[in-house]
Amino acid sequence: PSVKKMGIKFDFWFSEKSLYKNKEVDKVIEELSKKGFTYKSEGALWFKSRDLGDDKDRVLIREDGIKTYFASDMAYLRNKFKRGFNHLIILLGADHYGYVARLKAGAYALGYKKESVNDIVVQLVKLFEKGKEVRMSKRTGIYITIDELINEVGLDVARFFFLTRGSNTHFNFNLDLAKEKSDKNPVFKVQYAYARICSIIKKSFGHKSAGKAKIKSKINYEALSEPSELNLIRQFVIFLEVIEDTARDYQVQRMPQYSTELADAFHSFYESCQVITEDKELSQARLNLVLATKIVLKNTLNLMGISAPEKM
Repeated sequence: PSVKKMGIKFDFWFSEKSLYKNKEVDKVIEELSKKGFTYKSEGALWFKSRDLGDDKDRVLIREDGIKTYFASDMAYLRNKFKRGFNHLIILLGADHYGYVARLKAGAYALGYKKESVNDIVVQLVKLFEKGKEVRMSKRTGIYITIDELINEVGLDVARFFFLTRGSNTHFNFNLDLAKEKSDKNPVFKVQYAYARICSIIKKSFGHKSAGKAKIKSKINYEALSEPSELNLIRQFVIFLEVIEDTARDYQVQRMPQYSTELADAFHSFYESCQVITEDKELSQARLNLVLATKIVLKNTLNLMGISAPEKM
């Protein structure tokens, strides 16, 4: 499947039909009615979502007896809470902006906090090649699948590029840049930094021992005084802050931004400072700096689901 190819894993999934088959839709409507959150009007059954912060009331059962999508959404909401989750993140397309208000109202009516339901609005992506938009249309059947995109640019590049923009920001995917094998391409830059680090470690510790190389504790870090060295250390300091910020407000674009800044800092250090010198104390301090960069950069790539190649 396409999601698997994209590196996305679903821990649990089921058919929407099962919500009807297991009577979960009927049960949630019955519960809302018992709690006094429904009323009948014009032959339909309505949910009093306006009283709970929505801009208007919502239909649960139409006048012809057909249950609405919102009714099954309420059952699905209930299903998640019953499975033990207390913090729900709902992904919505831009055309469904504002939909979360009725879900928050539903959560409250079912006995949960409105704050337990959060939404992430996802905007559209446009594909550009040679400076021009690649026009796509569902009506004419002209479109490019995610499988085709991955085959064209690779999984790492596709994931990284999608992560570079906030979900609620329109994104122009530059196909030409994605294919670049130079520093212009941020993915190439970041992965090349990691490969360069691995090369330095192999030269310093030997190919067999490179994988076991560890940061030494008794090091005189006062030997590190070059601006590029200090800038690299500053990047380490903010690493946990970036992770915490990303986890708190779901602004995932901070991760690729940070990885690019870290790669830039390392490339600057590499160009201005010789790692192995005649000064053993300085050499060891710089080697520790290289090893620390490897750890942080690999963790950053892992968090984004992007590979860390040891050579390029």
